[in-house]
Amino acid sequence: MRASVTAHRDFTISRIDDRLYSAFLEHLGRAIYTGIYEPGHPTADKNGMRGDVAQLVRDLRIPYVRYPGGNFVSAYNWEDGVGPREQRPTRLDLAWHTSDSNAVGVHEFYDWCETVGTKPMLAINLGSRGLDEARNFVEYVNGPTGSYWGDLRKKNGRAEPFDVRLWCLGNEMDGPWQVGHKTADEYGRLALETAKALRAFDKSLELVVCGSSNSDMATYPEWERVVLEHTYDAVDHISLHMYFNNRANHTANYLALNEKLDRYIGTIASTISFVKAKKRSKRNVTISFDEWNVWYHSNAADRATLDGNNGWPHAPRLLEDAYNFEDVLQVGCILNTFIRRSDVVRIACIAQLVNVIAPILTEPGGPAWKQTIYFPYYFASVFGRGTALNLTVDSPGYDADVADNVPYLDVSGVHDEAAGTLTFFAVNRHASETLELSIDLLGFGGPGRVIDHQVLTHADLKVANTLANPDAVAPKTGSGVAIDGSKLTGRLPPYSYQMIRVQL
Repeated sequence: MRASVTAHRDFTISRIDDRLYSAFLEHLGRAIYTGIYEPGHPTADKNGMRGDVAQLVRDLRIPYVRYPGGNFVSAYNWEDGVGPREQRPTRLDLAWHTSDSNAVGVHEFYDWCETVGTKPMLAINLGSRGLDEARNFVEYVNGPTGSYWGDLRKKNGRAEPFDVRLWCLGNEMDGPWQVGHKTADEYGRLALETAKALRAFDKSLELVVCGSSNSDMATYPEWERVVLEHTYDAVDHISLHMYFNNRANHTANYLALNEKLDRYIGTIASTISFVKAKKRSKRNVTISFDEWNVWYHSNAADRATLDGNNGWPHAPRLLEDAYNFEDVLQVGCILNTFIRRSDVVRIACIAQLVNVIAPILTEPGGPAWKQTIYFPYYFASVFGRGTALNLTVDSPGYDADVADNVPYLDVSGVHDEAAGTLTFFAVNRHASETLELSIDLLGFGGPGRVIDHQVLTHADLKVANTLANPDAVAPKTGSGVAIDGSKLTGRLPPYSYQMIRVQL
């Protein structure tokens, strides 16, 4: 089976915003406690943060991490997480039916961000709280000393402002499950007034307004239209969320789900354009896809806690999906979609980062290891910086539940002009046939040479990296990819993910 691709230097989509490879940490399960924070751990630093986890995160070169939620934020009092630890209250979290000690708050999270080389993207509670609490939170984080909130921050250990630039105006406010759920009009009005107040404090802040929690919501995409008609000229991004599952155990349908993702992005891009035209605005609002991942493996195990049958446990094992090789292919396709839609998707956050539906797992008091999905995320984040190429792809396809003629080859290409490299991320979605791949490299000069070729493949789609066998799935150096003149050729085995890098 053959597939051909044309990559031309001048046929581009967009400069990729580095924030496309961001992540998310919520006060949920063990994401924070025994995830990034475990004071008694052998690798813990003076702040109680796990050093082994910090290194795995550091290696990913994550630009931003969204915090502290998620559903958690919609009933969160940010004041509970500042000041002396021994005076912080333990609160019951209605979102996940657990308790939170507030041992980690904005100070500890910011210090951790500096340790791992990332920046915070903070979410504001617009569920149970409102404009005044949002204004106070932003002033506490970014305000000068000599004012009440700045002086309180100084008293709590930091005189200099944190200078957090990126703020989420609530979370999934379209969802009936959300504490403080609102209609589109109710939320749009609140978000607008909150945005106006925050801009009165600092007009340079970047603000993210809530879009749909998923594209199956009954209110989608009317929610986006209404919310944007309220807020368009006061915000910078609108958030989208989507999770992927294979409960039916049908691999072909599962691996076609990024076609649904692409339509979701396209619909909201059109909605943005409609509202912009209706308002005669010069402003460009883009998409922050600030929750995405595979999520279904742990659903049955989570029910007892989520239904309240376990009381109010602190940092229980929740949403700890054990990812398999099949999920590698899915995550590769998702990331390819974000690269191909980087003209409108400027921020994306894998949800989440540690333990909770995450590329990194930990054992309390023990090791941390890479889940299978760590690898496509790593390759895209580290090597997917630059300009997204508008590739022409000719590939056989198949019909799936969500779309017809889904190409067996899912591919994206990135040109890093400064480094003089081309990087291709390719997934073969065929169960049994190898793809004979040829890529015409036009307009780049040359000839180039292949400098890196990484392959992820496995005979067992359901194999996972576990505490007992943390390296069951790992990338291997590929072979057989070559350049002859301006043509790159290679073979993609069935159900495989590959990264191919070319030095120009």
